Amino acid sequence: MQMSIVDDLLNELDTDVPVRAVLVGVHWAVVCSRHCGMAATLMSSHSHGHKQVQDAGRLHQKSMRELVELARSPELLEASIGVAAINSLLDVDESNSREMNASEVLASRGRGKNVALVGHFPFIPQLRSAVGQLWVIEQHPAEDEYPPEAAADLIPQADIVAITSSTFVNQTLDGLLALCTPRATVMLLGPSTPLSPILFHHGVNIISGARVVDEAAVLRTVGQGASFRQVEGVKLLTFVNEKEKK
Repeated sequence: MQMSIVDDLLNELDTDVPVRAVLVGVHWAVVCSRHCGMAATLMSSHSHGHKQVQDAGRLHQKSMRELVELARSPELLEASIGVAAINSLLDVDESNSREMNASEVLASRGRGKNVALVGHFPFIPQLRSAVGQLWVIEQHPAEDEYPPEAAADLIPQADIVAITSSTFVNQTLDGLLALCTPRATVMLLGPSTPLSPILFHHGVNIISGARVVDEAAVLRTVGQGASFRQVEGVKLLTFVNEKEKK
């Protein structure tokens, strides 16, 4: 049985560095250690509100090994912190990257093709007019979108499958990747994306995410409730597997 993506990443990470900062904003969680990493802020639903984060206010005193292990937590807010911690440890080799937006990649590669997009993104209207057929699979679907249960039917039909990296936080990514056919081009996109070639070993062909280049700007804007478009101090990067099919 293939190792999960989170297990694979945790086995490779050098966590022997101090935690410098932990911040959880309305939309994004940020952890600063070797570098600075982001992840979507998600929260589990409970009948009596949201469960508290264990040791809130003292997370910066934990070891990085303890923080990255939170990526396995069933509580999504803790998992958000764990994924941000993972991303803060990754050494990103930009020499193999392209500085471009994920929407550009999808529009270019999706012409005349069936595209399954897991997650809601602001570029959906433009993408819908650029590709052959677009199926949007969303937790809370709009009128022209599909619920998560439709993934098992739609994803195997897709030539291109683009998956929000929030699925790495809510621990549904491995299951979605298992639905992709070998002929499909698979893309993981969003600020939660681990910019690591390890993803290429799990069926992902294109990795599109954000690298923090100005830590102070990210902490300031995320701490003030910024949506991703408002976050300052990040660079959009896309990596394509050299063996990726054209």
